[in-house]
Amino acid sequence: MILVRQEIGEVLRDLRQQKGRTLRQVASRASVALGYLSEVERGQKEASSEILASVAEALDVPISSIMREVGDRLSVLEGLQTFPDIVPDDLVAEVEPELSLR
Repeated sequence: MILVRQEIGEVLRDLRQQKGRTLRQVASRASVALGYLSEVERGQKEASSEILASVAEALDVPISSIMREVGDRLSVLEGLQTFPDIVPDDLVAEVEPELSLR
């Protein structure tokens, strides 16, 4: 069985290690208990959206990037074909004027 919490934990651990930060540093910066963050990274605990947002901020990574990576990993585990994370230029040109109005 595929567990989303395990994939979230692996993505968070990978990002933390890529940034060269310790579990203690991220937990402190995110105002999350060290033990709890450790359990989240090991896929033993479900992280709330608030915890995920705090950890993402502590890692200086948009939460959307974390969730995109989790989604990509789940797609691979489910045997689905993944698509490159590239937005075609014509779609960007079509949507860009609408975004500037917000």
